[in-house]
Amino acid sequence: MSRLVVVSNRVADLESGAQSGGLAVAVASMLEETGGLWFGWDGNIIEEETERTPNIVRHGRATVATIPLSRSEYETYYLGYSNKVLWPSFHYRLGLLDYESSFNEGYRRVNAMIADHLATMISPTDLVWIHDYHLIPLASELRKRGVKSRIGFFLHIPFPPPDVVVAVPEHAWLIETMFAYDVVGFQTSSDVTNFQRYVLEQADGVLKAGGQMSAFGRTIVVRSFPIGIDVDAVAKMAHTPEADASIRLLATRTLNRAQIIGVDRLDYTKGLPDRVRAFRRLLELYPENIKRVILMQIAPPTREEVAAYVEIREELEGLSGNINGEFGDFDWTPVRYIHRAIPRDILAALFRGSKAGLVTPLRDGMNLVAKEYIAAQDEDDPGVLILSRFAGAAEDLEEALIVNPYDMDDVATAMQRALKMPLQERVERHRALLGRARAHDVTHWREQFLKALANAQHRYAA
Repeated sequence: MSRLVVVSNRVADLESGAQSGGLAVAVASMLEETGGLWFGWDGNIIEEETERTPNIVRHGRATVATIPLSRSEYETYYLGYSNKVLWPSFHYRLGLLDYESSFNEGYRRVNAMIADHLATMISPTDLVWIHDYHLIPLASELRKRGVKSRIGFFLHIPFPPPDVVVAVPEHAWLIETMFAYDVVGFQTSSDVTNFQRYVLEQADGVLKAGGQMSAFGRTIVVRSFPIGIDVDAVAKMAHTPEADASIRLLATRTLNRAQIIGVDRLDYTKGLPDRVRAFRRLLELYPENIKRVILMQIAPPTREEVAAYVEIREELEGLSGNINGEFGDFDWTPVRYIHRAIPRDILAALFRGSKAGLVTPLRDGMNLVAKEYIAAQDEDDPGVLILSRFAGAAEDLEEALIVNPYDMDDVATAMQRALKMPLQERVERHRALLGRARAHDVTHWREQFLKALANAQHRYAA
């Protein structure tokens, strides 16, 4: 049986289980079951670029190998090309693209450095699974070092259409490196179509049967593999005695007012200011909700070194304060804004205790919060999911209330509909959504990808 080697920008703390991101949870549970190696950055920054040796630790059946970044690498590879170039571009936000030539140099250098260390740890029979936009060229670097293993890549964020991709500095080189993989996976069929269009239009590629594409003298498999969650794990967290107590306490503190919840990293792709403005519009269009509804927005910090994130935080705090000042009363705070991470078990209870879940990103690869909200609900009295049409999850979760996050009235009307929706309709919608979440859960995601990787026609065999 082949050993699995997973590579990602960051590695979760398997011992404490503290990482709560979708990738971290999915990979951690997979390696705990199957064993294998997980390689990535340990989150530490050293001031000088010195010779580094990976720190290797065993956790049960899994081996974790981590390495620090230098200050220069962090600023050019991570903050620079990854998060000031690729992140905004791939989320269709070209106005936020901020490029310096040192960014691409650092991006290439870090991927080469990772390949130097990783190549010595890989055997030809391993299945290597590389994740996300930070490491797009890693397979190309590994091939230069003689790695013959099957290598797959999965992009967790959207892939934009060709007219957006061509604005990315070094885009031609970047896409060519993707043809060093055996399988390239995306979240949605729209992402696959956008990638295929770029290769056909910009690289004289050829689309073949079975999801294969040829370009740059290579043929790879290109498919969508929508990521999911561990539905039972989330449901279990939402229905413990502790969760029941939290929900009772929440009802007491809110005086049994209906709660609408949003949980997102503080990121400009999530549409948080637009969401708060839509909540204001709800109170304006449907004043019967005044003193009867609360918006709880949980927004943990992220990438605070990037100016765009500082600006979004200030805007969100200002909007929340304005609404509370205009509409609030001594016994009612309309917007409850929390700028810190909340444990996953508490979030599950909050999801279950909320009448509606508001998931309205301006653009998102998948958005697992939507699926977690569904999994946490009481099946006999579920809440209603309100979902942006620009979230990857909208491709599958059709029974949610699908909205345009740029249209405040559309989102406000959906919130009102969710608050007034009859029990029978809520139950029917939730039953269908839960079935979809189970059909495309995290186990299905990883099994389908690894099956495709194991079966792909392999041209690098020794």
